[in-house]
Amino acid sequence: MEYITFEEFKKMDIRVGTICEVEAVPDTDKLLRCQIDFGEIDENGEKKLRQIISGIKETYPDPSVLINKQVLYIVNLEPRKIKGYDSNGMLMAVDGVDGKPVFLVPENPVSSGVRIH
Repeated sequence: MEYITFEEFKKMDIRVGTICEVEAVPDTDKLLRCQIDFGEIDENGEKKLRQIISGIKETYPDPSVLINKQVLYIVNLEPRKIKGYDSNGMLMAVDGVDGKPVFLVPENPVSSGVRIH
């Protein structure tokens, strides 16, 4: 195991996001394009959603079941282009006993965008 310093850990911005929209990325077996609410408001006072591409399509063949689910995300990763789509964060999950991803979720509903500490 490689250790990081506490100062390096403090740089991670982990927040609860609420999945608002989700669809399969065309021509892929694993990718879903998710629009996530982190409680951000744009310059017009409208809810600003962040797009994050996640490799969870095999586990959720009907992605609509993810709508309104609150999940943990790392939001300060450098943006990446995945299959032509910008991805602005990373979903946090662990491998379940069956090998499928299990989301890290708050025990009770919380405000979108709340920071993990």
